[in-house]
Amino acid sequence: MEGSPSVSHLLIAWGRGEPAALEQLTPRVYNELRKLARSYLRRGRPSQSLQPTALINEVYLRLLDQPQPVQWKDRARFFGVAARLMRLILVDHARANQAAKRGGAAAAVTLDDWLFLLTAPRTCWRSIRLLPGWRPLMNGWPR
Repeated sequence: MEGSPSVSHLLIAWGRGEPAALEQLTPRVYNELRKLARSYLRRGRPSQSLQPTALINEVYLRLLDQPQPVQWKDRARFFGVAARLMRLILVDHARANQAAKRGGAAAAVTLDDWLFLLTAPRTCWRSIRLLPGWRPLMNGWPR
């Protein structure tokens, strides 16, 4: 690897907007990012569904999706930011799983909807029961 630029130099070049630097940088930092991702995933729940490769890909997407190029100072700062992004991604993933367990995909019911339910005449209840989205709300209400 003599004559090839260091990771820090490639990071600085990438920060200046040189696409060739990113192409050279990616294979050089991938193994270290993979080790980092594995260690974070190993500390998590055994039922974790996220794989190290998916975590690294998400980190790359978030790094590349910046409105302006990041001005990297050195490799330590890059890996620090990558580690922080991994933790944030894992937290987001866990929150999404918890929300799904607690009915996160259920339809939101507005206050107007509730008021309608409370004031609807008994004949309306029969037709409301036919709507699939209202079925969970009907538990315990007049039949």
